[in-house]
Amino acid sequence: MPQFIGRHTIFHGFGRSASETPPGVDGFTWWGSERFRLPEGTKQTNVRLQAEDGAHSSGILYTRGGEKTVVVFNHPRADFSSHYLTPFLVEGGFAVYGGQTRYLGNDVNCEHECLCADLAAQVRYLRAEGFEKVLFCGNSGGGPLSAFYMAQANTPVGDRLTTTAAGNPYDLNELDLPKVDGFINLAGALSEGALELANLDPSVIDEEDPLSCDPELDMFSPDNGYRKPPEVSKYSEEFLARYRAAQVARCRRIDAKAQQEVERKRKYRAMMEEPGFSDLPLDEQNYITRMAVACNTLVTYRTMADPALTDLSIHPNKRSIIGLMQPDPQVANWSIPGFVQMMTAEGWLSTWSGLSTRVDMHEDVKKITEPVLSISFERDVTILPFVAQGVYDNAASDDKTLVFIDADHFAFRDEGVRDGGIPETGEAIVNWLKERFPAAS
Repeated sequence: MPQFIGRHTIFHGFGRSASETPPGVDGFTWWGSERFRLPEGTKQTNVRLQAEDGAHSSGILYTRGGEKTVVVFNHPRADFSSHYLTPFLVEGGFAVYGGQTRYLGNDVNCEHECLCADLAAQVRYLRAEGFEKVLFCGNSGGGPLSAFYMAQANTPVGDRLTTTAAGNPYDLNELDLPKVDGFINLAGALSEGALELANLDPSVIDEEDPLSCDPELDMFSPDNGYRKPPEVSKYSEEFLARYRAAQVARCRRIDAKAQQEVERKRKYRAMMEEPGFSDLPLDEQNYITRMAVACNTLVTYRTMADPALTDLSIHPNKRSIIGLMQPDPQVANWSIPGFVQMMTAEGWLSTWSGLSTRVDMHEDVKKITEPVLSISFERDVTILPFVAQGVYDNAASDDKTLVFIDADHFAFRDEGVRDGGIPETGEAIVNWLKERFPAAS
């Protein structure tokens, strides 16, 4: 029987019925568990939405009847339409909206500023459906996205962002951004850009050569403190200082290349708008048009090289030495899949550049006055404890809670019941919700 060995984008996080899997084949979830099923009587409504800027998105609304509060899951590119917590929230008396944004499955040109329009469309739809309370549960990359939206929605019209990170016009003051009633940070990144800055391999000498490597900046060199797992590595403070500085320098180089790309297109777009453009010879018009729209995709190699993956003394928690996408951190860094790897200039600057992105969950929560629950998974190898702690410390809300759960980034555990972190997380969220928001009886 052929076996799928690719990268899952659709995170079917809970069990499916017999009709939803092939005969004789056990259901499989990459991010979730087959043990958990939707409660009996759950209605699944397919939702198709159009944002104010014209982009389309979709999702699934889960209800059993009588719900007054709905919890919304989103991610810039991943499919959270079947998030693993859905059965627990529905059982607890809360509706769930599992969102799919315009960049579903491919964030090559993802700009977070534009995603605000998708989230706004979701909130408007759910309000129109009669829900009294709408909350965001931002998981992984959905954490900073949700906080970014809420910060902009809570900013007075006239003071919101007016451009993308690339400097192109996208005025959030012209969008209707309905406010949200609460924020749950579920193992959310500080931002995808900050996450990538921490993981950007500074030993890359030549951006065109994925095999180029500066041995002085190679975190997988034993000369720099690396030890083969399961032995724990130990890097000197001097090495880490050089390493982090070199990561910033590499990010600046990529940003500069991206800005050159943006400026080239902007220059030729302006030429197309000049009064005499249509009078030019067709060959000249074609050249200018192509220069205005052609995309020189940025290819970024080796994007999973945070020393904290192998040196467990950095932001210590209960994690093991393991990569997020591969068991061996070195293999994860040198192979595919990895973060980023192919982006437009505009997408890089808005989403994955730790220096140019406008998204920063620690800053954005300073504008969130609604109730906040911040959850840290203690075995998480990539979203380290300071992120959830910083959300709690910086949130403007007078009602904020910090919870630590013994699980990895996917709510799994290394021993005991493998998926034991999932029901514990669901229970923590449901209990927090019931103390603050109306639930169906």
